[in-house]
Amino acid sequence: MQRINFLDLFSGAGGLSEGFIQAGFDPVAHVECDSAACYTLKTRTAYHWLKEKNSLHSYDDYINNKISREDFYKLIPPSVTNSIINDEISNERINDIFTHIDKNLDGKKLDLIIGGPPCQAYSIVGRSRDKNKMQGDKRNYLFIFYADFLKKYKPKYFIFENVIGLLSARDENNNSYFHNMRQLFSDVGYQTEYKVISAEKYGVPQSRKRIILVGKLGSDTGFYPKIKEEPAKINISDLFSDLPVIKSGEGSVLPEKKIKPSCLDLLEKGISSKNAYLTWHVARPHTKQDLEIYKIAVSKWNNEHCRLDYNSLPEKLKTHRQRKAFLDRFKVVAGDLPYSHTVVAHISKDGHYYIHPDINQNRSLTPREVARLQTFPDDYHFESISGKPSRTAAFKQIGNAVPVLLARKIAEKMRDNW
Repeated sequence: MQRINFLDLFSGAGGLSEGFIQAGFDPVAHVECDSAACYTLKTRTAYHWLKEKNSLHSYDDYINNKISREDFYKLIPPSVTNSIINDEISNERINDIFTHIDKNLDGKKLDLIIGGPPCQAYSIVGRSRDKNKMQGDKRNYLFIFYADFLKKYKPKYFIFENVIGLLSARDENNNSYFHNMRQLFSDVGYQTEYKVISAEKYGVPQSRKRIILVGKLGSDTGFYPKIKEEPAKINISDLFSDLPVIKSGEGSVLPEKKIKPSCLDLLEKGISSKNAYLTWHVARPHTKQDLEIYKIAVSKWNNEHCRLDYNSLPEKLKTHRQRKAFLDRFKVVAGDLPYSHTVVAHISKDGHYYIHPDINQNRSLTPREVARLQTFPDDYHFESISGKPSRTAAFKQIGNAVPVLLARKIAEKMRDNW
């Protein structure tokens, strides 16, 4: 198989990158400004290196807390761990980032660039909440730096991912950001084609729409990857059925065994494997009031197939002042449907949107369950800056990620273009 290398910009925790690695692409470097996400990337990069060496026992020792993160990283060649560049892409830092990437390339040609800038500035919800409609936010213009990487490395292709709000986002002069970025990519030598992709149509167990823009160096057209749609084979209850049963405040960050073999669909998607353990199956603690609301919400869905309206709750349970908006703030991830609603970037704050469908467990989802909705492998470990478990850091990274399975399907079809 031809080895194709890639650079991942604005990497986050590596959902897009993981999909390309699973499809046989080789990462040259990841560039990400969030330090916790960079530790996650470093740990996953170490995992892949150890897997190639048939030496995953060292990874097992680390996530079982038998060795420290520092000692674990010492087992990995610096050339591997140094491929994670924890830096902000800016005018001041871009040349140093180029130097770091050049060292990693070691004279090789770069084949592909993937990644998408942070989506908050383009998000419809983000614009509605910001008093300036996100105008003047520097994140609106990160695509300019993306073009700088294209000019320098001239890869054959690039893949740019973002939220559908980008299609309607405009600057203070009412100019379309999306039009401007496509024009800029054209100016540096790339034809671009795009589609709005609905992840649930490709086997991802959540409703998630994203713009996937593909650019090719030169003047060719008609190169957009033809990804085959995949009808759902299981529902959400099946997705969670092999996970240990836990209640509010229970579970563990450390590896746990599944309570039964994973269904075939999970194995085919790469989420689980026959002998794989899982990490981060730990539930948030909840207040007594929240638990009462969760039971009502789950019963309402299971018995009536409708969502809870906040104003329909007993008066003693209604403590929010806002009674005219966000009335669906308590959402059950319905077990009898093939996919959930969208996993949002701010899931660490909006946990009530993700109530477990099993009324006997009566809690919000664990990071591992949310990671499964994003199709991360069960042994994908989410790090914090300190090295101590942080549910907030894990949720943030998972929510910001591109679903791994969607990335892999794009990557597999991109191979046809080489």
